[in-house]
Amino acid sequence: MREQFPERFIRCALGLAGFGTGIAFFVKSDIGVPPWDVFHQGISEHTGLGLGTVLIIVAFFVLLLWIPLRLRPGLGTIMNAVEIGLVENLVQGHVPDTNVMAVRVLYVVIGMCAISAGSGLYIGAQFGSGPRDGLMLGLNQRFGISVRLARTVVEITVMIIGIFLGGSIGAGTFVFALGIGPMVQVTLRMFRMNTQERLAAEGEALEA
Repeated sequence: MREQFPERFIRCALGLAGFGTGIAFFVKSDIGVPPWDVFHQGISEHTGLGLGTVLIIVAFFVLLLWIPLRLRPGLGTIMNAVEIGLVENLVQGHVPDTNVMAVRVLYVVIGMCAISAGSGLYIGAQFGSGPRDGLMLGLNQRFGISVRLARTVVEITVMIIGIFLGGSIGAGTFVFALGIGPMVQVTLRMFRMNTQERLAAEGEALEA
């Protein structure tokens, strides 16, 4: 079972890099970012910290909420908390600014594709959920709240707070909210491990 670790690690690392890259393109589109990133952007505006740095800090604060929910982070949880923010900071500095609407729309398309592909890879690696996703699962397990309801309430809440803090909401925000679910379903099928690999991953998860 352990022989699958290198492939799963690479999948997870590549997936998180794709996620961070996608966020950077959303930010550069300047037509709205995903709901959680409205919150991150608002904090960034008030603190002067880079968006990726805020992503990392918020991720570890969210992990503190795991304690009363009795959740245990996996390797992928910690990688998620750190890598996405680092990659976002790196990529954002290399994506050129533009006032051309067609290019900004293209940035949103690239962002959606990068985030959905990244999600398919890192979720498929089965190294544990990210801090924010784990929060939704914890609310479901602890209080019986459906994951969909928990996700909706939490994301709307952080988005509203982010708006008041100065985060940007726009067409890109709604494109993400409506499109990310179906796109991730596709990428999960595209990047799923074969049966033998999946059973090995599941076996390790049961041993953990």
